[in-house]
Amino acid sequence: MRIAVASDHAGFDLKRDLIAYIASLGHEVTDRGAHSFVPGDDYPDFSEALGLAVKDGKADRGVLVCGSGVGASVAVNKIPGIRAAVCHDTYSAHQGVEHDDMNVLVMGSRVVAIELAKELVRNFLAASFSGEERHVRRLGKVKAIEERFCRS
Repeated sequence: MRIAVASDHAGFDLKRDLIAYIASLGHEVTDRGAHSFVPGDDYPDFSEALGLAVKDGKADRGVLVCGSGVGASVAVNKIPGIRAAVCHDTYSAHQGVEHDDMNVLVMGSRVVAIELAKELVRNFLAASFSGEERHVRRLGKVKAIEERFCRS
């Protein structure tokens, strides 16, 4: 799978570790920034870069890191077609894909340590959308909401 990874300054060190880990799992990884540690950078810039990579088909999924995960999640979810969630437990990391077709995993570097982050990423990347009727129906409703608001 092609995985885009991005972070702001707060997630920079964790992102570097995760890039190597994701590559060790056999995935193709692209770094969407930050490419150097800049204390004053802003998470929306990197959230947008990652989200566009997923939206435009340059990546199959994304892994995004900021201090809490919340700001980056809010920002990347503004991009049509992105279904991102902050996940700090393994159940949510795989269930979000299986039930909701989540395509971006967001984590807070001030919330999770490297070993848990690796476990979350592993579960996220190993999961696939169930295709069950109820999940397809619900996802269709989510997409319909997005479409209504993107038109206005």
